[in-house]
Amino acid sequence: MNYDVIAKEVLENIGGRENVQSVAHCATRLRIMVLDESKINKEAIDQLEGVKGAFFNSGQYQIIFGTGTVNKVYEAVARLGVAETSTAQMKEEAKKQGNLFQRMSRTFGDVFVPIIPVLVATGLFMGLRGLLTNPIFLGLFGMTPDVIDKNFLLYTQVLTDTAFAFLPALVAWSTFKVFGGSPVLGIVLGLMLVNSALPNAYVVAAGGAEPIVFFGFIKVVGYQGTVLPAFFVGMIGAKLEKWLRTKVPDALDLLVTPFLTFLVMSVLGLFIIGPFFHSVETVVLNATEFVLQLPFGLAGIIIGGLQQVIVVTGVHHIFNFLETQLLQSSKIATGVELNPFNPIISAAMAAQVGATLAVAFKTTDTKLKALALPSAFSAALGITEPAIFGVNLRFGKPFVMGLIGGATGGFLAALFQLKATGMSVTVLPGMLLFLNSQFPLYVLAIAVAFAVSFALTYTIGYSDDMLKK
Repeated sequence: MNYDVIAKEVLENIGGRENVQSVAHCATRLRIMVLDESKINKEAIDQLEGVKGAFFNSGQYQIIFGTGTVNKVYEAVARLGVAETSTAQMKEEAKKQGNLFQRMSRTFGDVFVPIIPVLVATGLFMGLRGLLTNPIFLGLFGMTPDVIDKNFLLYTQVLTDTAFAFLPALVAWSTFKVFGGSPVLGIVLGLMLVNSALPNAYVVAAGGAEPIVFFGFIKVVGYQGTVLPAFFVGMIGAKLEKWLRTKVPDALDLLVTPFLTFLVMSVLGLFIIGPFFHSVETVVLNATEFVLQLPFGLAGIIIGGLQQVIVVTGVHHIFNFLETQLLQSSKIATGVELNPFNPIISAAMAAQVGATLAVAFKTTDTKLKALALPSAFSAALGITEPAIFGVNLRFGKPFVMGLIGGATGGFLAALFQLKATGMSVTVLPGMLLFLNSQFPLYVLAIAVAFAVSFALTYTIGYSDDMLKK
């Protein structure tokens, strides 16, 4: 693969160097900020070697090359004298693009994405802990849960509970970073929301403690596991800090700015922002749980059939918030983190795997086959964008067949009442969140989603005539 040739062809088909405002890249995509979208030869770019898909979003033309390859293409583009910029700077340029909901979702995604690795690891620990304490699994070795050392169980509890107990600190840290504040101030403000001096939210919910009442009517508890209070504390706090730095003399900045930021935001966070947005979270959670509790597997049909459509719009990061709330609500109610949303979206993703593989097996075009196979593998690991934008959505029908398969698999997941022990890992890696009696049912749900979409796509969803058109 000649990266210099690819870079030259990208520039030619993007409308020339004069149509490029700036270029950056992320883990898988070359992100180009263009001046005039109409000058892009999208069909030609789709045919370039190494391209797995391309689309216009957030003011950027994003070309999917995949991990590793995108770095080399970016370096080749930079050698041609194109203006380089960081992904963060490009996001700043794109902030005014899109409607209000898209901008809000993008900002929420920017905050949550850096936290996801921690939540993924925690989710895997939850799954492994469930396996190690499962009576059926232990019975295979002639043991029962009673033989497990209590100190070892305490250690596993540290692994599984820390991230969610201090989630407000992680969210406030990331929010301060996104909005240009000092992240260390965000960490401390987030920790204030879960300070041990405050009644623990889980204990209060279980009836083991009472909220602290201020001014005779404001009930204050810790905000363990919450997202919105920490997000708005971080957003307002970062803006306040930046404003103060423009007003406070440099000689006093180090002393006065952090002091006033902590003072103002601790009052707002504990007495106004916290109680209000905790109530908002409760409303959103109740609405989500209402949908998930619809009878006859309806929740699975709705969510499994539409989740990948939401991924296309780019506002799917809101699901991270919903999943954290479901896990925390379950822990308060049952003492165990359970997530009924995860198996449904896993089925939706498995269906896109099936549709993509069907295209790969049916097509005689070597370039499309070479694109579809790795894209399907990526989707099987929970990253569906290459499969959607590179293959399924490109031809239309395979994507629709994937939605039908997702609705079918989601229907089974809801009907079986499957509940993951964590979040942020799906499809094949998601099996680690079902290392209990649910495991065969989870495998069945994603297998059915895969099979339905594969069969529909192979029989009526794709032919090479589409490629010719």
